[in-house]
Amino acid sequence: MPVVEVVGWAAAFVGAVLGLPQLLRLLRTRNVDGLSLIAWQSILVVNLIWLAHGLRIDQPPQIVVNLVALCSTIPILVVLARSTGRRLPLVLAPCLAAAAVIIAVDELVGSAAYGIAAIVPGVLSTIGQTLELVRARQIRGVSPLFMVLAFVNQVLWTTWAVLVNDPGSIIAASMMCLLTGVNLAWYLLRRLGLRALFAREPALAS
Repeated sequence: MPVVEVVGWAAAFVGAVLGLPQLLRLLRTRNVDGLSLIAWQSILVVNLIWLAHGLRIDQPPQIVVNLVALCSTIPILVVLARSTGRRLPLVLAPCLAAAAVIIAVDELVGSAAYGIAAIVPGVLSTIGQTLELVRARQIRGVSPLFMVLAFVNQVLWTTWAVLVNDPGSIIAASMMCLLTGVNLAWYLLRRLGLRALFAREPALAS
């Protein structure tokens, strides 16, 4: 099997199980401390647009990983929506609209433009989670395994993108690799005792 396929399927496997530790922790504890609704809304957009992109460039790893990832992302959004008192259709509607726009860019403008557009929900997801890691008084709702797998996943996708030489994938994956690395480092600092910065009054994640 060519190296590109090995790396692609490794990334697909990690991506497929990525949300599972967070979903299991959430279902087990019902604790949303440190979780960001905006981050998971953005992750849904990411799942949808990379599924569509994988179909467009005929890359099974991207198709498989995002189909399976949706099985974790959607239940997490359901729990977060309930926890924050929001109606699920209103939580999902902006995700679907944003995904439709970015998929249209991929189809009408091309892969490089898509890669730039695809960075936006990826950045929103990591920044949304970063803000919660920075300001949440507690981060007990965040799965440590999810944080590690998120970084490993982006390292693998960046490697795969370089091997297949797809500009859109290279641009988006390399940026996400950097951002998930920063998130993991900040999470570790919080676990080591760093206090919340700009802490707000205790509230559900948003």
